[in-house]
Amino acid sequence: MTKQVQQLDRVIIRFAGDSGDGMQLTGDRFTAGTAEFGNDLSTLPNFPAEIRAPAGTLPGVSSFQLHFADHDILTPGDAPNVLVAMNPAALKANLGDLPRGADIIANTDEFTKRNLQKVGYDGSPLEDDSLAEWRVHPVPLTSLTVKALEGFELSKKDAERSKNMFALGLLSWLYHRPTEATIKFLENKFAKKPDIAKANIAAFQAGWNYGETTESFSVSYEVKPAPLAPGVYRNISGNQALAYGLIAASVQSKLPLFLGSYPITPASDILHELSRHKRFGIRTFQAEDEIAGVGAALGAAFGGALGVTTTSGPGVALKAETVGLAVTTELPLIVVDVQRAGPSTGMPTKTEQTDLLMAMYGRNGESPLPIVAPSTPSDCFDAAIEAARLAVKYRTPVMLLSDGYLANGSEPWKVPSAAELPDISIEFASGPNGDDGVTFLPFKRDTETLARPWAIPGTAGLEHRIGGIEKADGAGNISYDPNNHDRMVRLRQAKIDGIAHDIPPLEVDDPDGDARVLVIGWGSTYGPIAAAVRRIRKSGGKVAQAHLRHLNPLPANTGEVLRAYDKVLLPEINLGQLALLLRARFLVDIISYNRVRGLPFKAEELAGVIQDVIDSE
Repeated sequence: MTKQVQQLDRVIIRFAGDSGDGMQLTGDRFTAGTAEFGNDLSTLPNFPAEIRAPAGTLPGVSSFQLHFADHDILTPGDAPNVLVAMNPAALKANLGDLPRGADIIANTDEFTKRNLQKVGYDGSPLEDDSLAEWRVHPVPLTSLTVKALEGFELSKKDAERSKNMFALGLLSWLYHRPTEATIKFLENKFAKKPDIAKANIAAFQAGWNYGETTESFSVSYEVKPAPLAPGVYRNISGNQALAYGLIAASVQSKLPLFLGSYPITPASDILHELSRHKRFGIRTFQAEDEIAGVGAALGAAFGGALGVTTTSGPGVALKAETVGLAVTTELPLIVVDVQRAGPSTGMPTKTEQTDLLMAMYGRNGESPLPIVAPSTPSDCFDAAIEAARLAVKYRTPVMLLSDGYLANGSEPWKVPSAAELPDISIEFASGPNGDDGVTFLPFKRDTETLARPWAIPGTAGLEHRIGGIEKADGAGNISYDPNNHDRMVRLRQAKIDGIAHDIPPLEVDDPDGDARVLVIGWGSTYGPIAAAVRRIRKSGGKVAQAHLRHLNPLPANTGEVLRAYDKVLLPEINLGQLALLLRARFLVDIISYNRVRGLPFKAEELAGVIQDVIDSE
């Protein structure tokens, strides 16, 4: 039969099931097809910390949300238009997020009495009126998959594992997604197990055919490609972008990249990605612990490499002493903190912005360092290059604050040409720099940057001391002189403060120039804030927006921007850490809006907060 095709401008889909149901893989493959088709997109993976959480329970639910559109979008979406629920737990855990009229595709085979009881259902919600507000499509995904794979020599249990591919095929038909890339992916993924590859492909194609032939779906949907600037695009996650940015920084600085890292969620993928690129001279060292990882990275920096260490909040705490050593030895070091919900182990797979004050002050003594925060998954690429630029130019450790939302989320990224990337190469010390022409002074500073010379160990005539004990200004000899210590502390601070003149001014998006309320943010709050600002302006409200990439030092015009508005709203996924810093520095009465739920803000939520601030004028 001929089925109607309905045009949509955007769709939000959420795949949800047990952590063993392959929802992340399903969402990732649907995303790949969407990127190939040319839609703008944004994703939100959400999964338990346990490797295999209890099956059929609410804590064990894993989900993947994808927002794709024929226009520019900024977030993974507030609420899904479509929920694919692989079991009762997935339905119950996500039902509260569904707006009225949304579609629910439910795997009826898993709505057994036992599975229903696990999540507190007395009876099946598919068989009563409790889901009357939504459009429910009951589909026996598991049994249809098993039937589709009857010709394969697979056990029933193994055949059932392919139900996620059946669901992917059905959704690919429903939204006109390309199929060739998924088939090729399955062939490559199971190249050593061709029977498994063929079975998964068969399940995927069976799902597509089911959508084409069943009467359960009389309409399919089409979302046209988004208009994008000419160029080469790829879908990229924040961790991938950050890894590629570090590789680009290595090339542009002409320094070999050394990563010393200990695996920790959600930063481990950076280690995994960089380990694949040895052809670029990348060396990765999976250390026995966090302290060894940063120690090796600092040692590599001493030896003339671009030293990097990656971690999350608990690891930053362990690395603090060595980062302080990098401050006092004035060696370039990039410390990547992919923030997660804390304190302690906290919620390892959930996102937060709670490490800002630790990045600022989480070391003994006066130990300032620059802090850079990317705003989107693709911006992690540019932020990594910027962190490297500051580290090598000013001879300082740099903290790069990403987070779990950016790390695991993805979006289209326009691949830059090499010519577009900044030249951040440096010159090592090559000879004496003392006034006598024969002495090397390891702490004689550049008059512009206050950076000390970077001398490769073993270079004849450049023998010098570095270490954690205070050094004499210029000569670098061990010094306990009070006045020298005061001078060295102030020089290290002045070096970081001076970076404010080497970074762009804070830009303000204020179309008419007459807004009285400014919304400012940092890091991953950019998308939800920008989407909320769009909503306010569309309804006739006036609001300005600014977003900080450099958190220490702040752009030189930050105070001027803050004081130009009657009210300043600052949403943060913490209890007000940047607000505390801005209030103290500029004496501006910042209005904080704070949530620490392990999830990104929703645009609708922030739009309501912004409107309340405007109305209170």
